[in-house]
Amino acid sequence: MREQFTTNVINLKSYNISEADKIIVMYSKEKGLIKGVAKGIKKTTSKLGGRMDMLVANKLMLNKGKTLDTICQAEALNTFFNLRNDMNKLFYAMYCSEIVSNFGIENDPNSEEIYNLFYSFLEKLSNAKTKEQAMLSVLKFQIKIMHITGYSIELNDCVKCQKEPNSEEIYFSIEQGGILCKDCAIDVCKKIKIPQKIKEFLNTILKEDFNTQTKYDDLVTEKICDICINLLKNYIEYYSPKRFKTTQMLESIR
Repeated sequence: MREQFTTNVINLKSYNISEADKIIVMYSKEKGLIKGVAKGIKKTTSKLGGRMDMLVANKLMLNKGKTLDTICQAEALNTFFNLRNDMNKLFYAMYCSEIVSNFGIENDPNSEEIYNLFYSFLEKLSNAKTKEQAMLSVLKFQIKIMHITGYSIELNDCVKCQKEPNSEEIYFSIEQGGILCKDCAIDVCKKIKIPQKIKEFLNTILKEDFNTQTKYDDLVTEKICDICINLLKNYIEYYSPKRFKTTQMLESIR
């Protein structure tokens, strides 16, 4: 008898491997990045059906295989239905799904934290009532997942001199991974000047839990979110082990 195991997952993407079967790439709460074969999924009689669609959270039962596990049962936990009624939300979700795919690893020691973050993000994005709320959820996800995966940005002290900037003139360096004071920024070619308020905004998001309501949540504007999302998008792309395919979609909804 084949060894079976259960795990909670969120579907990231899929590949066709035959006329009827697909490989589903998922992020698992217990095991990090995993792949499973969904046999007969393309047939109208398949019991798995829409539960194998992208961006659906499931509780799965899988048969352990030599090279690939086989999905034998799926119980939908959340379809994040409203994502599919709004193209902007869907594009944001697909972009953040690719972040998980690019930075996720098998048997990830941070799998539960990443899964819970991704689940909370999809739920918050799905239920967002305004574009600002949707963008803020993306921004929070970006900064939180980079922190969890070991690429947290430094927003308190200058990354070169290790001192707190004593001037309102602050710069951000993607290559250096954080802020630069006015003096240290002189010798750095690639840098972006950021307002003190942007630094404080990002630092608050970094320190607080994803679901915590901050003082900025009702004050943030679409313009501020756009600046910060783009800044972090470039930072994430720089450190990503894989090339992004979804970033062009973000440009279409800015």
